[in-house]
Amino acid sequence: MKLHPLSIPVRVVSRAVGIVWAFVFAGFAFAGGDALLLSGVVVLAVVVLAALAGYEVAYYRRFDYELTDESLDIYSGVFSRREREIPLRRVQNVDVTRSFVARLLGIAEVDVETAGGGGTEANLRFVGREEADRLQEAIRERRAALQREEPEEAEETAAEAAPAGGETLFELSDRDLLLYGALSFDPRLASGVVALATFLAPTFGDRISLSGLGVAAVVGLAVVAALALWAVSAVARVVQFYGFRLRRVGDDLRYERGLLSRRDGTIPLSKLQTVAVEENVLMRRFGFASLAVETAGYAPGSQPSGGSEAAIPIAPREDVLSLARTLEPFHDFELERPPERARKRYVRRYLLAGLAVVAGGFLVDQFLTSVPWYAAGVLLLPAWPAARLTHRHRGYELGPDHVVTRAGFWNRSTRVVPYRRVQTVIRRQTVFQRRWRLATVVFDTAGSRSISAGDAAALDRDEEDADGIAGDVRDRVLDVIYERDRGRRD
Repeated sequence: MKLHPLSIPVRVVSRAVGIVWAFVFAGFAFAGGDALLLSGVVVLAVVVLAALAGYEVAYYRRFDYELTDESLDIYSGVFSRREREIPLRRVQNVDVTRSFVARLLGIAEVDVETAGGGGTEANLRFVGREEADRLQEAIRERRAALQREEPEEAEETAAEAAPAGGETLFELSDRDLLLYGALSFDPRLASGVVALATFLAPTFGDRISLSGLGVAAVVGLAVVAALALWAVSAVARVVQFYGFRLRRVGDDLRYERGLLSRRDGTIPLSKLQTVAVEENVLMRRFGFASLAVETAGYAPGSQPSGGSEAAIPIAPREDVLSLARTLEPFHDFELERPPERARKRYVRRYLLAGLAVVAGGFLVDQFLTSVPWYAAGVLLLPAWPAARLTHRHRGYELGPDHVVTRAGFWNRSTRVVPYRRVQTVIRRQTVFQRRWRLATVVFDTAGSRSISAGDAAALDRDEEDADGIAGDVRDRVLDVIYERDRGRRD
């Protein structure tokens, strides 16, 4: 099979935009009014664009793909030939993306992700819209058929017999979309702008007052800038999640979203590692939350989870928990907070961070330029309430089939990990924790958050308690493995 013929001009134009701007800049910067140099720049630009067009034609002619019963085979390469065989058993996700221009032209981009892959394993840019849908559905069905042939996957893929259209689990209404845009903004950005303006105002106050503005005007401008950031963030969320719909098709979640660029992808539940209820401070205030899921080796880059795909961008918290239990049934939980001395540790940590900022300002004042370094002392005041909030929003619980952890104040994440998905239990202790006789227990899974140290963890537990947690979870994981092996033998 070949790519769509329209992929040639689309790829040429997308690559040519940056090149044209580079030559325009070069023409103004170096040629100036010299007609000879300007003519040389134009000729060079034409030569480069012609070479680019020739390369894209050659790429199209030498790019072939074939979907077999067991693999997706891709043959490509202009200067050197490359052949790839992607086993369908390893495919985690087939994303179909259609930009605004692609939708007008009736083409789409197909990305194939695999378990353990560090990035996109295969990129088909571009194929026809019907061909993209055919590939997505055919890969899903053939992968499911291969998994059903394997005894260890038979139970997990039993749901594949569901109707092809699937069951709609969630649709984001226009009202909820606007609400998501408003509530998904991180308030730390706004507070940072205001804090920066407050810090700079005493330095530039005299100059500004001469122009009739004054320090109050600077703070007012900072507030306006913060509101502008909020509005831009809201618009970006609306564009990203417009028309969001989540369906369950067999053993996959199928999502669609996007206004300008439409994205259609799958989340394979048979490889689900973790479900997470995500709530920033604004969502918690109004009783809303997001649901994120993470699968083995693949976590699509989408906020708010910072690395895993949003199964529900925003909904009332109880509805989010209800849907989460349909994907991974788990118990009602009541989390245990870290010991009280952990809160004292947080106070000292935040005080030290504030003192470091004050010291940095003092050094700048002494050796570089005069700044009101003492103004940074206000950063010491939130140390006590910040420590209290950090302590309140951390905890864990070991349930009958899952371990549940929670962390974060500005963006709180409650993560539910089945024991059967735990790969490694790690007892970790920093030099600072050792002074307070504290330790952290990390529950490592095969999900891609492991790469960024984002695993579920029982943070800042008593040393003896951490040893008990680690040993208990290891025993439960071994019990699950033993029961699963015994079931296969029977």
